[in-house]
Amino acid sequence: MRVLIKNGTIVNADGRARQDLLIENGLISQLAEEITVEQPCEVIDASGCYVMPGGVDVHTHFNIDTGLARSCDDFFTGTRAAACGGTTTIVDHMGFGPAGCRLRHQLETYLGYAAYKAVIDYSFHGVIQHINHAILDEIPLMVDAGISSFKLYLTYQYKLSDDDVFQVMRHLHSAGALTTVHPENDAAIARKRAEFLAQGKTAPRYHALSRPLECEAEAIARMINLAQLAGNAPLYIVHLSNGLGLEYLKLARSRHQPVWVETCPQYLLLDDRCYEREDALKYLLSPPLRNASNNDSLWCGVSDGSIDVIATDHCAFSMAQRQHLSNGDFSRCPNGLPGVENRLLLLFSHGVMTGRITPEHFVALTSANPAKLFGLWPHKGVLAAGADGDVVIIDPRRTTTIRHEMLHDNADYSPWEGFICQGSIRQTLSRGRVIFSNGTFCGVAGQGRFLRRSPFSSAPIPMSGIPI
Repeated sequence: MRVLIKNGTIVNADGRARQDLLIENGLISQLAEEITVEQPCEVIDASGCYVMPGGVDVHTHFNIDTGLARSCDDFFTGTRAAACGGTTTIVDHMGFGPAGCRLRHQLETYLGYAAYKAVIDYSFHGVIQHINHAILDEIPLMVDAGISSFKLYLTYQYKLSDDDVFQVMRHLHSAGALTTVHPENDAAIARKRAEFLAQGKTAPRYHALSRPLECEAEAIARMINLAQLAGNAPLYIVHLSNGLGLEYLKLARSRHQPVWVETCPQYLLLDDRCYEREDALKYLLSPPLRNASNNDSLWCGVSDGSIDVIATDHCAFSMAQRQHLSNGDFSRCPNGLPGVENRLLLLFSHGVMTGRITPEHFVALTSANPAKLFGLWPHKGVLAAGADGDVVIIDPRRTTTIRHEMLHDNADYSPWEGFICQGSIRQTLSRGRVIFSNGTFCGVAGQGRFLRRSPFSSAPIPMSGIPI
């Protein structure tokens, strides 16, 4: 199978050029100013468009059971939505398993969830919910199985103590794995939440007030110091929502500590005024939305290269689920937002088209950097000979208004309803197959492959500044 993409502007993290691109047998075989193919070939005319590596979203939660509820997107509907938004690879954060389970348990469970359903290629982050000798001894075996990053939670049901975190960071570092952390101070949150509930303050805005930015920033600073004590272990902070936490991360980088940070579109484009809306339940997530000043701080971090990755933290619960389970009490509402379909277009419109970032920096944030950090490079994240034929074609001349009725997830609303974006996702190709074209999904359930990721290496990844 051959696909020739002609007349577009090829964009990688290190530059752009007006070139044609040829994909053969699922792999990119050639880039040149002019490619002519005599044998039968599907030709895509990308005149006036950017031709970019397919997006790599390294923070999704498909089919997750939080204890309160199971998310409404499984690995078919979730990856279908991702594909229609230009994302061709996801790395999903596996949910907690039964108490005392081994690390392999959740990997086997999630391999079952995704098999025969995923539309695009996928992998998983390990999840560590308790520490003992057996768990620590299992880490190298998981890395050998292609799981080269693990998530630690400082809040929720299986939160880890500082001693647990310190031990596991050392073992992950030794095994060639990257530690990713959900950083919030659980004790402070629990105290504030209990005080609000005792006063009968159960409206959605008290969710945000019970999880102030200082709870997140404190935990970030603590993780930075523990990582240093654990032999300068590499650290990745997920879903950063505030400027104070970013300042702590910048300080760590100034000391040449290997730390990287992710944020999400919701923390750039939505703010805490959403909690005053009649439909405020739609916007409950953790960490919560902050004020507009923090939006601005994060945009500065995106622009100057302090933020390395834009992911989504897609975790969709329907409004019906939220209303039924919460029954007027924010503490009983499942947390998370849908958005895997909207990431690329939102950042392209509000980043590239506004001049905040270049097209090259856009590719770094959405594809190249996550591929490098999470053991997928150079098969993913770049348009080059030998790489997978994962491509998104973006037309900057079109305008797109986001309407949930046009999206492909399984939620019953979108937090981005009515957002007007300059640009449109024209086509998505996964390993040379067109899986989305001009508004129509044309992928196949089960087409996605499980990706065994390489052990973590910081060698190709800049620790500060705009990646080039």
